[in-house]
Amino acid sequence: MADKNETEADTGRTDASAEADGSNGAHVGDALLSGNGEVASTDGEAESAEAAAKRVEVETDAEGTIGAEFGDEVLEPAPEKSDDIKDKSSDAYHAKVTAKAGTTAGLVTGLVKELRPKQWVKNVLVLAVPFAAGEILDPVVLWHAVVAFIVFSMAASGIYFVNDAIDVEADRQHPTKRNRPIAAGLIPVPIAYAVCVLLLGGSLLISAFTSTPLLVVMAVYIAVQLGYCFGLKHQPVIDLCIVASGFLLRAIAGGAAAGLVITQWFYLIVAFGSLFMVAGKRYAEVKLALETGAKIRKSLKAYSPSYLRFVWAIAAAITIMSYALWAYDIREFEMSRWGLISIVPMVVAILRYAVDIDKGVAGEPEEVVLKDKVLMVLGLILAGCLFLAFYL
Repeated sequence: MADKNETEADTGRTDASAEADGSNGAHVGDALLSGNGEVASTDGEAESAEAAAKRVEVETDAEGTIGAEFGDEVLEPAPEKSDDIKDKSSDAYHAKVTAKAGTTAGLVTGLVKELRPKQWVKNVLVLAVPFAAGEILDPVVLWHAVVAFIVFSMAASGIYFVNDAIDVEADRQHPTKRNRPIAAGLIPVPIAYAVCVLLLGGSLLISAFTSTPLLVVMAVYIAVQLGYCFGLKHQPVIDLCIVASGFLLRAIAGGAAAGLVITQWFYLIVAFGSLFMVAGKRYAEVKLALETGAKIRKSLKAYSPSYLRFVWAIAAAITIMSYALWAYDIREFEMSRWGLISIVPMVVAILRYAVDIDKGVAGEPEEVVLKDKVLMVLGLILAGCLFLAFYL
C-alpha cells in the first residue's frame, strides 16, 4: 500500500512538472503549438517569448521610423533604457541635448547639425561627368562643377530641414531621433521651414545664374525630394527609385552646369549602380529588422530579403554590362586600352561590395567604402585607369 501511494505521489509530481513546463504530458520531441501559433518542440527549440514579441513588433508596425532624403536614416532596434550620458538613446543624453533649447547657442548648434555637412560628400558625384568627359582640368568646367556642388549641398540640406519638420512628432517618439535639432526643440518648426525656403530658393537662384540646364535639373531634384518627404517614401519600389535618382541627378547636374555631353552608357552606369547600392542598403535594413525586431518604415514592410536580393543582383548585372559597353566606347573614341583594362577593377569592386550587402552590413555607400580598404584600393585603381584613358 505504501509503495502504491509513493507511486501515485510520483505520478502526481510528474504531471505537475509537465503542466508547469507547458508540455502537459507530451512526449519529448513531440511538436507543440506555441502561444503565437507556431509549432515548437519541447527539446529547447521553441521560440522564446521575447523573440516572438520582437518578431510580432516588426510584422505589426504600421508607422515605422521616418527617414530623410536618400534614405540615410539608420534602422535601430529598440534599445534598453540606460542612464549613460554617452548613450544617444538614454534620457540623460536627451536631457543634455534639450538643455540648450531656447538659447542662441542651441539654435546655432542645431542649425549647423541640421545642415548635415557630412552628407555633402555625396555631392562630389557632380565631378563625375567633367572627369569622364576629359574636361576636369579645364578651369571653367571645374568652376561650374563647384557651383553644381554648392547648389546641390544647399538643396539637400533644405530637404533635411523640411523632412524633419514634417516628421517632428514621430521623431519625438523615437529613442534616438528625438535628439535631432528640430525634434529636440533646438530649432523651432517655423524657423526650420524658413531656412528650408532660403536654402531651396537660393539653390534655384544660383542655378539660374549659372545655366538653364542646371536650373532644370535642380528644379526636378527638389520636386522629387519634396514628394519623397510628403509621402512617397512610404511607397514600395517608388522609394527605391527616388533615392537612386538623387545620385543620377547629381551626375547629370555636373554635366548640365558646364554644358558637357557624355554617352548614355555612363548615365546607365550611375543609375543602376545607385539602384544596386540603395537596394543593398534596404536589404541590410530588412535583414536587421528580422534579426533584432527593429521597427521599420511602411515601404520596407513590402520588401522581403529575397526580393531585394533580386533587385540588387539585376542592378549589378546591368551596371557591369553598361560599364563594359562604355569601356569599348572609350577605346574607340579615346584610342586607349585603359578603358578596357578598367573593367577588371570595376567588376571586382561590384562583387566585393556585394559581399558586404550579402552580410547585411551595407549601410551608407560612403561608409561601406571607407570601412573596406580593399574597396578603397579598387576604387583608386579604377580611377587611375580612367585617368590614363582620358588624360594621357
